[in-house]
Amino acid sequence: MIRDITLGQYYPADSVLHKLDPRTKFLGTFVFIVSVFLFHTIPGYGVATLFLAAMIFLSKVPVKFMFKGLKAILVILMVTVVFNILLTPGEILWKWGFLKVTKEGLVLAGKMAIRLTYLVIGSSIMTLTTTPNQLTDGLERLLRPLNKIHVPVHEIAMMMSIALRFIPILLEETDKIMKAQIARGADFETGNLIQKAKNMVPLLVPLFISAFRRANDLAMAMEARCYHGGDDRTQMKPLKYSPRDYMAYVLLAVYLAVAIGFRVAGI
Repeated sequence: MIRDITLGQYYPADSVLHKLDPRTKFLGTFVFIVSVFLFHTIPGYGVATLFLAAMIFLSKVPVKFMFKGLKAILVILMVTVVFNILLTPGEILWKWGFLKVTKEGLVLAGKMAIRLTYLVIGSSIMTLTTTPNQLTDGLERLLRPLNKIHVPVHEIAMMMSIALRFIPILLEETDKIMKAQIARGADFETGNLIQKAKNMVPLLVPLFISAFRRANDLAMAMEARCYHGGDDRTQMKPLKYSPRDYMAYVLLAVYLAVAIGFRVAGI
């Protein structure tokens, strides 16, 4: 399960999406997220599915690897679906005691499941095709206008970059600690919910210690190199738009217009 989390990981490949400017991918991901909430019918979700399938194809990331990340949110997805089915009022299709399934609940549960799945896959495409350094530079350039109102844009972008960079590192560390604990007789699978929570204590304590140690080492390394952010800091590889980025913006504008059109027309 630990290795199934793909969000925050980078998958090297020679694809069109890998070559796009990170600002283009940030805005593209934002447009896709907005479109997922604009679409609310089967034809609309069909358009979103075609768009997402095209992005997966262009990314050259294996489909199996892409969908592997959904295993990590399976519990959240199931809880969301069950709550929407049982707690949404409307036309009752089945009832047993205080439990009832409504037609509106089934429709809402289906929409929420599709939206949550597409949000995870869409966000994963951006992180899988963009290095942490590119994410930092792209986010900083997009948020640069906020510097005028004294928002620490560079520090925010750096924190997000470090968080994304540490996700695969901490996952690998968690996997090593789990294997070491299992070799010493620890059991993370059997027992009730409370027992499983207690069994996680031997895993969480060394994981937090390792995380704080890595954070301290990183801070000391940055201080030793006299690191400081701000407007005076230059980039080794400045971001520049290419013709493919302008073409991507045109396609995104068309896609967003279609999503808005579907919403207005009620399709």
